[in-house]
Amino acid sequence: MTRFVVLDSGPLGLLTHSKPNPEAQACVRWLRSHLSAGTSIVVPEIADYEIRRELLRLGLTKGLLLLESILTQGDVRYLPINTHAIRRAAEYWAASGAADG
Repeated sequence: MTRFVVLDSGPLGLLTHSKPNPEAQACVRWLRSHLSAGTSIVVPEIADYEIRRELLRLGLTKGLLLLESILTQGDVRYLPINTHAIRRAAEYWAASGAADG
């Protein structure tokens, strides 16, 4: 059975830090361990948009290159937005308790 991890903008943002800090470095190690274990990583289009717009706004070219490198790794899948997907994502987010804290 294939295991999937869906990246929200929080971890995706950490992965695009051009100046590594301990939290960002831990996130990179976490991603590498999942990829090494054969986990399929899913990047929703909305998370890409949220991170990309900030990287563009701040002129962080290296961060944009890091984002592109993540999206082109073999076991990373890009999940396009459609109405059904974005509504389902809202349901999952609300059910996860993420809104609580």
